[in-house]
Amino acid sequence: MSEKTQTRTPADPAAHRASTLRRLSRNPQAVVTVTILLVIVAAGLLANVLASHGPNAASLDAINAPPGTDGYPLGADKDGRDILSLLLHSINTSAVTALIGTGIGLAVGVPAGLTGGYFGTRVRATTEWLFNLIMTFPGLLLLIVLMPVTKGDYRATMALFGILMSPVIFRIVRNQVLGVKNELFVDAARVSGLPDHRILARHVLFAVRGPVIIASAFFAGTAISVQAGLAFLGVGNSEVPSFGAMIASGFSNLYVAPSQFAFPSLLLGVITASLVLFGNALRDTLEGSTRRPQPIVSPTRPRSAASGAAADSEGLLVVEDLAIAYDSPSGEPTEVVRGTGFTLQAGETLGLVGESGSGKTQTAFAVLGVLPPEARVARGSVRLDGRELLGLPDREMRSVRGHSIAYVPQEPMSNLDPSLTVGAQLAACVRAVQPMRRAETRQRVLALLDRVGIPDPERVAGCYPHQISGGMAQRVLIAGAVAGRPQVLIADEPTTALDVTVQAEILDLLHDLRKRLNMAVVLVTHNFGMVADFCDRVAVMRGGEIVETGTTTEIFDAPRHEYTRMLLDAILDDTVRTDAPAEASTDVPVDAPTGGRTP
Repeated sequence: MSEKTQTRTPADPAAHRASTLRRLSRNPQAVVTVTILLVIVAAGLLANVLASHGPNAASLDAINAPPGTDGYPLGADKDGRDILSLLLHSINTSAVTALIGTGIGLAVGVPAGLTGGYFGTRVRATTEWLFNLIMTFPGLLLLIVLMPVTKGDYRATMALFGILMSPVIFRIVRNQVLGVKNELFVDAARVSGLPDHRILARHVLFAVRGPVIIASAFFAGTAISVQAGLAFLGVGNSEVPSFGAMIASGFSNLYVAPSQFAFPSLLLGVITASLVLFGNALRDTLEGSTRRPQPIVSPTRPRSAASGAAADSEGLLVVEDLAIAYDSPSGEPTEVVRGTGFTLQAGETLGLVGESGSGKTQTAFAVLGVLPPEARVARGSVRLDGRELLGLPDREMRSVRGHSIAYVPQEPMSNLDPSLTVGAQLAACVRAVQPMRRAETRQRVLALLDRVGIPDPERVAGCYPHQISGGMAQRVLIAGAVAGRPQVLIADEPTTALDVTVQAEILDLLHDLRKRLNMAVVLVTHNFGMVADFCDRVAVMRGGEIVETGTTTEIFDAPRHEYTRMLLDAILDDTVRTDAPAEASTDVPVDAPTGGRTP
């Protein structure tokens, strides 16, 4: 699994649930809102214990009794009914309303959204037609018109409301499924022979659960509000305690006893707001989006102005004792990069080599200051020309990226915007480095395309990414990276998606640009053949640590670490390629280079 797209999913579902509960318990918003909701629900369940009167028991002596009256803690309404008892029993009505309305909506909308998004055009068209038809019905008006059918029973009314609102859930789920149904984990499940219903239930539904959860919270609040609104209008059984009926009664008596209106309105608002906020907190916990960027620690070695000359002499780019950590599912920090360090001189090329997951890209992202919010730099120092980069505000780092450090990603077609022409995207890169007029920007773009060896810059500048080849797209990315004449270029697997011939052309281009611009290059790769052809020095990474460094000749001729020797053993030398029988070639690793061991 690539180190960029690691998914930390516990094999044990019980462990995953326990981990979710632990993370949820650390979210103040979740703790506060769930506590409020639990207290309110518990009060409703204990209504007969906490209240001295029934919800419909009226007393002529208690009409408009103020709060604090003996036997009526919150007073009585204009009909002499206990407001506390009405509030507590209205909580139960609202809880049943939310469960029925939300449950029916989910039961109808989620399966339909899963099937409509996952299966072919015919199923999708049928489900969309059906739910579009349901959406044409005027919901609130239909609920009122059908009151004779439901006989004023709010439970039947809320079941109908759930069906009318199911298209909202359907659309959310269907759109999410369309986005994940072609993901690699779904393809892997198909290849393993799992039936479609298992894939939908165990894989797809799990991936789209976040938006469904937040929608359910809104749905529950909406159901409660709709039931209260119908009761406020006097639609339904007047004997059923409801916030809406209480608000209507209090509104008609607003100038005599304002508290009769305030109590149910306030409690209704607290319930609906708590539902929405708790849904947000739960969604964020499941999706991991509540995490904010962790503050980067101070550099391991404090820098002063007096040490600037020494910094210049030690190297252009210096990385010392760099450690990067992520929180594991249990909440404990796990270091993916541990004590990494290297030095890069001006005009030098360093090969950062290792298997996928060894921490190469994470190290490069730390140098660029673009680690994801979940990452935490535990310790270390990254100095560019004597200037400490760790801990710099993002505003200052933006002035470093593109000017002093540039980045060339892998998979060029995934990193170019398909809605913009090549020229427009390069123009944005140029203007970000140095503001200039439109005509000057265009000339600069054409010059950059010509510099990276594109034969017809005018034509390519007007093309969209899908109209050019992969090799040409990679040249475009390189052109954007060198637009600001950076001191350091970080190339992350720049030839992964290209064929062997184009790979050689891209490496030749990088080599030529390095010499012409006196640019230092960090080549992030797992391919020792590229390192042999291109790099001056090599740093070998394993498990987040650099296990060996040295010149390319030293590493290839006399590797000291066992891991380095293992990687080199995967490369066939010239003798094996010459003498081995043809069928032996089936043992060659897919990404093994075709050259020899010596650079």
